[in-house]
Amino acid sequence: MAIDLRMTSWKRSLRRTFAVAVTAALVNVSLAGVVAAQEETSVPAWLQERLVERVMHRRDNGEMMQLVRPIAESVNDGVVGVICGGRPVSLGTVVARSSLHVGASVPTTDAYVITKRSELSNDPIRVRLRDGRMFPARVAAVRRRSDLALLVIERDSTGTLPMLRPVTLTSKVPTVGSFLISPDRTNRVIGLGVMGAGPRRVAYRGMLGVQLNPGGATAGAQVEQILPNSSASEAGLESGDRIIAINGQMQNNRDSVMSTLRMVFPGEIVQLTIVRDGDTKEVSAKMREASIVQESENDARVNGARNIRLSGFEEALQHDTVLNPDQCGGPLLNSDGNVIGINIARAGRVVSYALPSSLVTVEVSSMIAEAGGK
Repeated sequence: MAIDLRMTSWKRSLRRTFAVAVTAALVNVSLAGVVAAQEETSVPAWLQERLVERVMHRRDNGEMMQLVRPIAESVNDGVVGVICGGRPVSLGTVVARSSLHVGASVPTTDAYVITKRSELSNDPIRVRLRDGRMFPARVAAVRRRSDLALLVIERDSTGTLPMLRPVTLTSKVPTVGSFLISPDRTNRVIGLGVMGAGPRRVAYRGMLGVQLNPGGATAGAQVEQILPNSSASEAGLESGDRIIAINGQMQNNRDSVMSTLRMVFPGEIVQLTIVRDGDTKEVSAKMREASIVQESENDARVNGARNIRLSGFEEALQHDTVLNPDQCGGPLLNSDGNVIGINIARAGRVVSYALPSSLVTVEVSSMIAEAGGK
């Protein structure tokens, strides 16, 4: 992936005025709201102050979105919608097949798309372009550890391939507190966020949802308890079942079962071979995030919809942009319009993760090599 640290003149100008414009926009919105409240109602002063405070902290109002729209347009034709099984599941970021020679300013029909792997299924995949046209696509390579999939866009029924503009990733990591922009396939700004933490590991937190009996001399591990609303519960596992194999791999004891399950990421399906009342059965279960299984009903309501996989990333940036689960897979921009990462998970009410461009560059290069340019 070409790394381009150059800024165009409009980016340099935008960077100088960005902070001032943000402040001005927020103040204007705040004052307008207060004036309207004073003219139309007899709102108490304390409530007016509370309203001003709330508006001042909003970054997703109309004025702000218009302010940063030119930044989002810097990846024009570089973002697509990904549809799997007839429904939108994620965004996709266009990358060049030749990571050394094709830059973001060169439209081409010779490009790949990267997206969030765990949101895909075995159903047919299509991509939707900025102009609404749809093209079939297929998975050319995946990287489980980073939850990325490389898609090849195929010709439509007329034999046409789309002309797309690959993005250029920059390895420059923004400082904590920097503004970040997430665009969608139409260049609309999904949200304006703030960098919360630099690149760091997000620990694996997958869970089947069983408590295993630590004792027992027989092969495998006996299920002692099933957690409610867990993968095990949904799969129909019962207390007393004995897990003797996972994905065809025989399990000797409780430690073996737990060690094997730790290698399965949330969103992945495991095939369990169990013994129940003397009969051997096959059961499929989809691993889930421990934080989702264990959270209270109130926490679930506050956090809202999240992705199937929220953890297990070797390196991720944390920001507070409010993304829908199907808005991951798209680029994350800094205030210069540079792509500094790929949004990879909506993890909570004010927590989203993005893979840094330095990691994405390595992963994409290896996936392209694996795909063999096909």
